[in-house]
Amino acid sequence: MQNRITEVFGIKYPIVQGGMIWNSGWRLASAVSNAGGLGLIGAGSMYPDVLLEHIQKCKKATDKPFGVNIPMLYPNLEEIIQIVIKEEVPIVFTSAGNPKTYTAKLQSHGIKVAHVVSSVYFALKAQEAGVDVVVAEGFEAGGHNGREETTTLTLIPAVAKELNVPLLAAGGIATGQAMLATMVLGADGVQVGSRFVASEESSAHEAFKQRVVEAKEGDTILTLKELAPVRLIKNKFYEEIEALYAQSPTRDQLIELLGRARAKRGMFEGDLEQGELEIGQVSSQLDSILPAGEIVENMMKEFYEAKERAASL
Repeated sequence: MQNRITEVFGIKYPIVQGGMIWNSGWRLASAVSNAGGLGLIGAGSMYPDVLLEHIQKCKKATDKPFGVNIPMLYPNLEEIIQIVIKEEVPIVFTSAGNPKTYTAKLQSHGIKVAHVVSSVYFALKAQEAGVDVVVAEGFEAGGHNGREETTTLTLIPAVAKELNVPLLAAGGIATGQAMLATMVLGADGVQVGSRFVASEESSAHEAFKQRVVEAKEGDTILTLKELAPVRLIKNKFYEEIEALYAQSPTRDQLIELLGRARAKRGMFEGDLEQGELEIGQVSSQLDSILPAGEIVENMMKEFYEAKERAASL
C-alpha cells in the first residue's frame, strides 16, 4: 500500500506502533518495523543511557525505518533529543508539549517529526509548527489522554477537514476494520497501542499482558483529570482513587495518592492491585498475546477484507 504516510516514513504499511511507556522497547519496535509497519521506542520510561542502548539494539535488529516517541513533559529532554540526533534516528514522535520546541531542530538533522494531539486546535498548532505528520488520538486510547474527551470517530473527520499534512488516527484501533474506518474518515494511517501491548515482544510484564486480554467492556476508565487524564484498568489502586474523590480531595492529595512509579509498578513489574494499568478501551476486544509481526499481518488482511466488503455495499 502506498499513500502519504508510507511515503513520508518510508514504510510498507501505514501502521505505526505506539511508543508506550514500559511496553515499547527495541524488541517490539524492530519487530513491527520488520513486518512493514513503523516501530517506535518509548523514551518516556527510559533514562537517557537506557534509551541509547535500545536505539543501538534496534539498529542491529532491523534495517527498516523506526522511531522514538518522546513525551515532552519528562526530565532529561535535551539529553534525549541529542541522543536521537547523534544516533541518526530517522523519525521522532513528540507529545505532551509544544511542538515548536524541537520540530525545526530535529528536521534540520533530517529527522521526520510527528506530533500527537487530542483536538482540532492542537492539530492546527502542530501543523503551524511545521511537523511532517499529525497524530490525532481519541479518548478511547490508553494512558494519558486529552481533557476534551473527544472520541476517535468524532475527532478524525474534524481534524482531517482542517489539515494539509498527513494524518494518523489513534485511539481504539486494534483491527484492520477499524483502520479502514478511520481512513474512510480522512486519516492516512493508524497508530496502534493496546494491540501491541498484548504482543510477545512487548516489554510489559506477562501478568499485565494477561490482564489486558482478560479485560471486558467497561473495565477501563479515564480518571485523575485534575493531574493528567489517564485511562487505566480498574483495580484496587483505582478503588482508592474513587474513595479519595468521595472526600473532595485537593490536587496535592491526589498527587500524594498517585505517588511515584505507579505505571512502572503495574505495567512493567506486574503489580495488578497497586499499579497503574494503562490500557485502552479496545482491550475488551483482545483475547490473545501474539507476535508483533502477526498482528501487522492480521490487520492488513482484515483491512483488505473489510475494504472488499465495503465496496459491495
